[in-house]
Amino acid sequence: MSAQSLELRLKAFRLPSFLSHYEPLAERGQKEQWKHIQYLEELSALEANERQDRKITRLLKQSKLPRDKTLSTLELTRLPTAVRGQIKHLCDGDFLEGATNICIFGNPGAGKSHTMSAIGHELVTQGRSVLFTPVSELVERLLLAKRDLRLTKELKRLDRIDCLALDDIGYVQQDRNEMEVLFTLLAERYERKSVMITSNLVFSKWDQIFKDPMTTAAAVDRVVHHSVILELNVPSYRVEKAKQNLKRKK
Repeated sequence: MSAQSLELRLKAFRLPSFLSHYEPLAERGQKEQWKHIQYLEELSALEANERQDRKITRLLKQSKLPRDKTLSTLELTRLPTAVRGQIKHLCDGDFLEGATNICIFGNPGAGKSHTMSAIGHELVTQGRSVLFTPVSELVERLLLAKRDLRLTKELKRLDRIDCLALDDIGYVQQDRNEMEVLFTLLAERYERKSVMITSNLVFSKWDQIFKDPMTTAAAVDRVVHHSVILELNVPSYRVEKAKQNLKRKK
């Protein structure tokens, strides 16, 4: 078989790393007197590693996670010791296996979005699919899908995502249509797929979101049934930074 024919087949088989490395690796193998199996093992390992890297790059782009809000930039020392331990455990991603939800509560500026994003980044590095989205944007998308009679299709598309990261549910003041599509989403994922939610409203105040007491109770029940609660009872990070900057100027 000619090199040209081999390269055409590797392209057809979608083995780009084989294609890029088979010649230099063959030269190395010849010098180091590899057996054929070792040569194939080395090539296969390169293909697997680079394929995983490409997958993670694709997942990160699709996730819409804030690039700068990672675990390395999260100031864990600001958070209660118990919460730090919870975050590190959640970054393992085991909660996805049981379709467990994560609810992150705290005042504005406490670091809720950053914490959720940091966990999301860790999930992506493990090859898990994540979608980070403000709740208001997602609700708008679901309403458009409902208007165009493709809500079921949109929910199925979202169902393929391992973890939905819903940011700022407390800032959304839904009318009945908005409330219904949000509840439908939460009900569809119940005990099947995980959601992460940030909110400045504790569960007892979710009637401000869902309006109807029965719907509120049903929504809270589905979210909290299998969940981990993170309470970020800390001062606003932004306010602290502003005070520090002010002191420096003085």
